[in-house]
Amino acid sequence: MSSKLMSPEAVVATLEEGMTIGIGGWGSRRKPMSIVRAIARSSLRDLTVVSFAGPDLGLLCAAGKVRRAVYPFASLDSIALEPHFRAARQSGAVEDVPFDEGMFLLGLQAAAWRVPFLPTRVGLGSDLMKLNPLLSTVRSPFTDGTELVAVPAFELDAAICHLNRADERGNASFLGPDLYFDDLFLRAAPTRRFISAERIVPTAALAEEAGTELRLRIARIMVDGVVESPGGAWFTSCVPDYERDEELQKQYAAAARSPEDWAEFYRKHVEVPS
Repeated sequence: MSSKLMSPEAVVATLEEGMTIGIGGWGSRRKPMSIVRAIARSSLRDLTVVSFAGPDLGLLCAAGKVRRAVYPFASLDSIALEPHFRAARQSGAVEDVPFDEGMFLLGLQAAAWRVPFLPTRVGLGSDLMKLNPLLSTVRSPFTDGTELVAVPAFELDAAICHLNRADERGNASFLGPDLYFDDLFLRAAPTRRFISAERIVPTAALAEEAGTELRLRIARIMVDGVVESPGGAWFTSCVPDYERDEELQKQYAAAARSPEDWAEFYRKHVEVPS
């Protein structure tokens, strides 16, 4: 099978204005930041970002790329609230579509299964039903017609994730403590599914380092393009390869104080491809 290797810029070239893009990882952990930065440098605008959100969403908000944010939280982990997203949300620059974490998982799972929604009891009686216009209730067709929340499928136009290792055909492994539902993000997008990886290795070496099939949850059938990107999760963590760069994350958070501070951070850390 032919190689799927490509550059971050080539990934971005497949994307279009107004798309709904799912971004893997969790908070400030194993985010595909090399591709996120390439999107920030591009002419793309009016994106809907679907994410267990961290600096991926915040950076794209600060760069003026986001029209709608679909998320269960937006955190830098060691810094509780993502400041750039908070600024965009409070100013009304982005449309806010909040979900509970369990609901968010169901939205990904519904898209991966190609069903329009999945039912849950989560959210009944909560303000999420008032705050999120996408949520509605349904009656069970079985037993007593129980009222349930219908969580809509997150129909992604593209999905982007970062893994520890991959081969050139798109098989990939995570070596840290959690997959962070990257498999669901990739399955939720029928096309334009991309991963970056710390290192591209032969398939046999991929399986050997993973050590167990539980860490080999990303298969080539789920991936359309692969980017070799050492340090590609910068400044988020990508254990065991590296921990989060806390000092740089503090600089990123501080850049939300003013347009001038953001422009300086962008010039130093985003504008020039790494």
